[in-house]
Amino acid sequence: MPSPKLFLIGPMGSGKSTLARHLAQRLGWQALDLDREVESRAGCSISELFDEEGEVGFRDREQAALEAIARDPRPLIVATGGGVVVREANRELLRQMGWTVYLRASVETLLERVGRISGRPLLQEGDPRARLQALMAEREPFYREADRVLETADRDPEDLARELAEWLASLNSVSPEGEQ
Repeated sequence: MPSPKLFLIGPMGSGKSTLARHLAQRLGWQALDLDREVESRAGCSISELFDEEGEVGFRDREQAALEAIARDPRPLIVATGGGVVVREANRELLRQMGWTVYLRASVETLLERVGRISGRPLLQEGDPRARLQALMAEREPFYREADRVLETADRDPEDLARELAEWLASLNSVSPEGEQ
């Protein structure tokens, strides 16, 4: 059986990749970024995948990468893509293979953070604020299924990493499936 995983879920700009690095350093686990895994397997950027295969093609590749990560025997902290939760099969895999933590932030905070980063295919058309609000309305119920919810606005990633490390330690011998 693979070692447990901690999956960070939430919208783009919530701090998943940053927190994964900080927490991995604190715990001595490896951090993986699901989007980078998809890009590595595809040999191109996510923007290029969206252009060539559309969102469905990207989601198929994302699901395959998530399945491979779930089989990895190492304990991992995985920064998922914001839309990983839209597929029931992905949500089920996340529940079975690890703990999920929803990193929550306001739309204003998210816009401020992603405004500094280009290449967000789902924000390329129309008003980014309206698009992000629509994505949040669609995905928020799935994010809330997480084992833990953390507000990330105005929080230092190192403080969040410490809080999550303490939470994981409190679970000590409890597996993601609830077995002891």
